[in-house]
Amino acid sequence: MEKIVKSDEEWRAELDDLAYKVLRKHGTERAFTHDNFPKAPGVFRCAGCGAELFDQSTKFDSGTGWPSFFAPISETAVETTEDRSWFMRRTEVHCSRCDGHLGHVFPDGPAPTGLRYCMNGVAMTFAPKD
Repeated sequence: MEKIVKSDEEWRAELDDLAYKVLRKHGTERAFTHDNFPKAPGVFRCAGCGAELFDQSTKFDSGTGWPSFFAPISETAVETTEDRSWFMRRTEVHCSRCDGHLGHVFPDGPAPTGLRYCMNGVAMTFAPKD
């Protein structure tokens, strides 16, 4: 997948304030404040670049207030880095195409992976399957 690189000014012009704060400045939307997306078949895409990130079939209700998934759509869809902000050690998840911050992954999810990809809803769009 070819990387998308844009200046800070280009990202500011393309994204609304909250999406910019989350995707480009590693922010977090407040829990239970974003539409939890339809339950119909479809794909969740990066709000920054449109890359496919998660399939609806991997989404589950974690009770956390953020959209949660047990696996990305492919091994190359997302990348992770260590996040030591807020005096914590977490694993940050970002879009492998544009490096947009999506959320964090935790080892407390359901089978089959045992992972919980806790994503910011504003960082994604939903594309229903035709």
